[in-house]
Amino acid sequence: MKKLLTILCALCLVFALAACGGTQAPAESAAPAESAAPAGSEAPADAESYVVGVCQLVQHPALDAATEGFMAALTDKLGDSVSFSVQNASGDSATCAVIASQFVSDEVDLIMANATPALQAAVSATNEIPILGTSVTDYGTALGIEDWTGVSGANVSGTSDLAPLDGQAQILGELFPEAKTIGILYCSGEPNSKFQAETIKPMLEALGCTVKEYTFADSNDVSAVTATACGECDVLYIPTDNTAASCTEAINNVALNAGVPIVCGEEGLCAGCGVATLSIDYYDLGYATGEMAYEILVNGADVSTMEVRFAPQFTKEYNAANCQALNITVPEDYTAIAAE
Repeated sequence: MKKLLTILCALCLVFALAACGGTQAPAESAAPAESAAPAGSEAPADAESYVVGVCQLVQHPALDAATEGFMAALTDKLGDSVSFSVQNASGDSATCAVIASQFVSDEVDLIMANATPALQAAVSATNEIPILGTSVTDYGTALGIEDWTGVSGANVSGTSDLAPLDGQAQILGELFPEAKTIGILYCSGEPNSKFQAETIKPMLEALGCTVKEYTFADSNDVSAVTATACGECDVLYIPTDNTAASCTEAINNVALNAGVPIVCGEEGLCAGCGVATLSIDYYDLGYATGEMAYEILVNGADVSTMEVRFAPQFTKEYNAANCQALNITVPEDYTAIAAE
């Protein structure tokens, strides 16, 4: 009987050992998966992506080129990691405010404000999201900062489209030395246009000319105000002005028929209604703004300490068709604006 019990115990021990060996196999089969992801390792994270809101005041060649340059710069550097929400306010400041508020609600990573009213709307909408302006003539005027030093100290910076006004005054004196009365034509609702008019006026008076200002409230009275100016002046000057830039055909129809030449603040205006300009390249200006945006988004640059930047170069240009129509011969150092 003792011998039988001994045999039975031995058999039970064998079965138990066999059962224990069977439970270990799944653990061994799982080992390769553990070695593929050792303790402490992390799966590679997706590249960070950014959403940029673009508010453009109105559609015209200069602002369009600035927006294109801005988007090209960020796309060149970030590829598919950046996306844009591009909104056009059709010249309405109130619409700029609505667009800026939507960008804030959408929690975009950066706002690019193209033109002064767009910048002012963005500043009113947020003091946290970084804002970069472009096609803004004078940031002190736009932001209401009297002792402007080039740095906002807030969530705003950008690029300025201010061309040397003394150089534009020299063009007027060079091309029209016999002009007695010069009219400055601009929109009364654009503070940067007023800034330019007030700055260039004494420069023109120094040429021995009488200078008169003519302002229109919006596009509805552009033709009538232009007609009045043409009837009283020998030549007109239009600073960088968004309303005028969107109404060049109307202005040109009046001025060309009256035989009154116009010197303009930038290329797009000149192509539409002028004879000559000292202009910047708005695409390049927008591209520089995009490079600033990259510094903020990727490199963590502090927008509040970034100095406003200016166009690196200016070009004397002329509108060949209008010069021919008005029998104006320009010096050889002027470049013809390419016809579209």
